Amino acid sequence: MKNATPRPPKWAERFLEWFCREDLHDAIRGDLEELYDRNYKKYGPRKAAWLFFWHTVLFFQPFAFKKTSRLVSQNATTMFRYNLLFAYRHFLRNKSSFLINLIGLSTGLACALLIYLWVLDELAIDKFHSNGDHLYQVLENRNLNEQIETSFQTSGPMADFLRTELPEVEYATAVAPATWPGFENFTLSVGDKNVRAAGQYVGKDYFHIFSFTLLQGDKGQVLSDKHTIVLSEELARNLFQTTEGIIGKVVEFQHEQPYTVSGIFKGAPANSSIQFDFVLPFESLIDTKPWVNDWGSSGPEVYVVLAEGARIEDVNNKIAALIKTRFPENTTRYPFLQRFSDIYLHGTYANGVQSGGRIEYVRLFSFIAFFILLIACINFMNLSTAKASHGLKEIGVKKVIGANRKSLISQYITESMLMVVFSLLLAVFIVLFFLPEFNQITNKALSLDLNVKLISSALTIALCTGIVAGSYPAFYLSRFKPINVLKGNTRTSLGGAWVRKGLVVFQFALSIILIVSVAVIYKQIEFIQYQHLGYDRDNVIWFNLEGKLAENPQTFLTASKRVNGVVNAAATAHRMVGHNWSSSGIEWEGSPPDHQTQFQIVGVGHDFIETMGVEIIKGRSFSQEFGAEGEKVIFNEAAIEAMGLQDPVGKTIHSFMGEKEIIGIAKDFHFESFHQEVKPLFFTFFQHGLNKIMVKIEAGKEEKVLAGLAEVYEHTNPGFDFDYHFLDETYQAQYVAEQRISMLSRYFAGLAILISCLGLFGLAAFTAQKRLKEISIRKILGSSIWSIVALLSTDFTKMVLVAIFIALPVSYLIAHHWLEGFAYKIKIEWWYFAGSALAALLIAWLTISFQTLKVARINPVECLGEE
Repeated sequence: MKNATPRPPKWAERFLEWFCREDLHDAIRGDLEELYDRNYKKYGPRKAAWLFFWHTVLFFQPFAFKKTSRLVSQNATTMFRYNLLFAYRHFLRNKSSFLINLIGLSTGLACALLIYLWVLDELAIDKFHSNGDHLYQVLENRNLNEQIETSFQTSGPMADFLRTELPEVEYATAVAPATWPGFENFTLSVGDKNVRAAGQYVGKDYFHIFSFTLLQGDKGQVLSDKHTIVLSEELARNLFQTTEGIIGKVVEFQHEQPYTVSGIFKGAPANSSIQFDFVLPFESLIDTKPWVNDWGSSGPEVYVVLAEGARIEDVNNKIAALIKTRFPENTTRYPFLQRFSDIYLHGTYANGVQSGGRIEYVRLFSFIAFFILLIACINFMNLSTAKASHGLKEIGVKKVIGANRKSLISQYITESMLMVVFSLLLAVFIVLFFLPEFNQITNKALSLDLNVKLISSALTIALCTGIVAGSYPAFYLSRFKPINVLKGNTRTSLGGAWVRKGLVVFQFALSIILIVSVAVIYKQIEFIQYQHLGYDRDNVIWFNLEGKLAENPQTFLTASKRVNGVVNAAATAHRMVGHNWSSSGIEWEGSPPDHQTQFQIVGVGHDFIETMGVEIIKGRSFSQEFGAEGEKVIFNEAAIEAMGLQDPVGKTIHSFMGEKEIIGIAKDFHFESFHQEVKPLFFTFFQHGLNKIMVKIEAGKEEKVLAGLAEVYEHTNPGFDFDYHFLDETYQAQYVAEQRISMLSRYFAGLAILISCLGLFGLAAFTAQKRLKEISIRKILGSSIWSIVALLSTDFTKMVLVAIFIALPVSYLIAHHWLEGFAYKIKIEWWYFAGSALAALLIAWLTISFQTLKVARINPVECLGEE
């Protein structure tokens, strides 16, 4: 006995007893003591004791304890099979609650998957560029009227200046994008083949900066000659029916300028915010529009790639110092660099500080997906605990015969995970069914491609959903003591009813918040759509002047006015939507020497103000009766107020265009979105340089008039397509994000209400079933059907009223915050909240009325016969 190995220390054995289940304890002890014996002889008592401790923690590893692992594996497999069988039988026994949970969870998961696909796509925009970490855009902060306005456009020479002056800048390019007014589409032709395409004027470094794949041509050479053009693969096929052997061939631009094809690039991917079909050298734009290369002007966008290791803060400080040194007269414009890949999501600035952008919608819909999924999980929790409280004796018996809390928890978690698996499969089919409609709403091309990232994300969402949905029932139901359950003493344990009520309140509070949000968004969009802008945008078309029309638009105007149904037509340099051309170089009698007032400039021809229905409140409009009026201007009310002029008609101003006389004052009109206040503006008469035509059409004659105008256009401007746009559609395009939010929020609010009502329906059914005998006795004692309905509905009505009380102030704060983004907005009316609350209450009553009426009409004999 002297040579016998001592037993493991008591602390290690106690840990073994605490850590291991009772049915595994003896088997594990034998393995561990055998291992302790070997380690004791090899390492001594201290190390053997620690190894005993760690192997206890890792007792399930096969290499350490083969017999134990086999036993654990067999027990786990048996337990899992048992839990699956139990869950399956439970689903069969409770078909109604199973269907309610299946519909709710699958709908919530489908919603989460759709939003996940959208969010993933939004987060991927502009993230594909290989220089992404070093690619920046030059933005400008401009001091205007005691406010800082951030512009994404700067001066054309900025690109060469930064490349030359800053060693941290490796590449730089100026870009005149396709979004410029008048740059929407161009006509490219090869022989008799004409194709409309979107293009950009770019610097020589363009393909070094952006990762648009060149299929043919060299990055450093394709734009070295200002008479070259680089085509997209698709455009090349449209023009030449092939992409082979076309380098060196000639493409005619706007039927005027020949360009030689120097390269072919693969079209911009869908996750690029820059979409274009061809590029031309920026030098060729300077030849036709010299002002783009003037430091005093702005218009081009400038992009740079910084060298490895360059710190953006240091570079921005250097830019500010250089601009101040080289251009001391500049006191209003302050350029700085912003990472290009961040601009798509974080492109909104307020008073010179980044203040949001599309990222707000990404966060909003992520929260909506989370809360809709949470509402579905709440349904599962409520119905599971409510139904299981009927079977508490089953739990008590299981505990008496040896089931511990872990096994009961695993049973309920397995049930919830199985439910989530069924729901996920159904959710995938729902997503596939609704994805085309969702793509149409969001203007995306999302697809449910089964890749590792998507599958892992879907499974993660499902796993989290299963754990959240199953955790409360599992821990709640498994904690009951067998003695209390078997004696029927569960009243204190069933305090969870208050938790169920709280969860119902939470569900309906979220639903009411969504209803109010939908109402406010809808009314604001309606306000934007139908509010009079100060001019008439209905039944007005516009198109760019190009070809022969650009030289002499009057020929088309005269002919178009003879088309039956044309009310009026005029030429302009502004499409009446958005920012176009502005200047602060305006002086007037009494103007402060250091004023920074920025004036929007609208160059127009005769009849433009009349065509657009702009009201002249003082003075007169431009008129052919007075001959050439190139030295006349008409200001809007905001401009007169900013200048502080009294009786301005007849006074003169001084500008970079020379001295001009004020002949009229126009009533303010909205030429930018309702997010911004009306800014100072003036109309000036242009004899030349107009680039658009506006045509007002008589309502109801649009189709015939457009056909007539197309004939006139073809005759007066051969070789160009009649590429027109309706002005009201151009106007509505400013609010695409808001319109999508409005539509999607309606769908999501409907889903939240649907899922909440499903849970309420299930709880109402359970409550009514539980009180059958009470109801039967009440009927025998003379209670009417409607009094019983009222009795059963009271608790649920109280819960919805509490939800209303919580939701209304929260929804007001959310609505008020969203509307703060608009300079012109609706007034938040009390009936938005009253209507939403009443709608939620009516929906709740309709949901529970079916079950309560069904139970209230039951024959008491059927319920009490067995008594």
